Amino acid sequence: MSPSTEAGPPRSSHGRRWLVIGALGVTLAASSSLASWRDDHAILINTTQSLPNWAFWIDKHRRPARGDFVVFAPPQTPLITAHFGKVSPPFAKRVNGMPGDVVTRENGVVRINGTEVARLKLVSSRGERLAPGPTGRIPEHCYYVGTEHKDGLDSRYADIGFVCANRIIGTGDSVL
Repeated sequence: MSPSTEAGPPRSSHGRRWLVIGALGVTLAASSSLASWRDDHAILINTTQSLPNWAFWIDKHRRPARGDFVVFAPPQTPLITAHFGKVSPPFAKRVNGMPGDVVTRENGVVRINGTEVARLKLVSSRGERLAPGPTGRIPEHCYYVGTEHKDGLDSRYADIGFVCANRIIGTGDSVL
């Protein structure tokens, strides 16, 4: 055999074993980090016209602030079931009212702390009667959520009402 075709010294099985163990350790660490991120975050794709954005990163532990998008499980009411099915997908709306804010309603206009945030419709886009949502001081750990869309189903209607912490999946940031 000529020197140029000779293989280098044979690798020891001991060295290969440590290489495989190291690669496995790196893979497990990356997998654990990804699993931890997945447990605290999600991606939501919005399929309705009620918000101008259609994709959201969701942080499951971030407390909502005014103006944030909040993702929540809607209540199972006959109206929501009729429009979205027995297992409704999560809703995403913007936080317009915080705990302690005061919601009022007069002549179909909904205000938070005196500022108009929505106008009520009497019937849905399918002709169903819409009951007005709650008024008064927003309770602790609850939020008034809304959308600028005229047909948005949000806190202005009783079927959504105030959205409280036990229904919130997370706080979202629009990405698209």
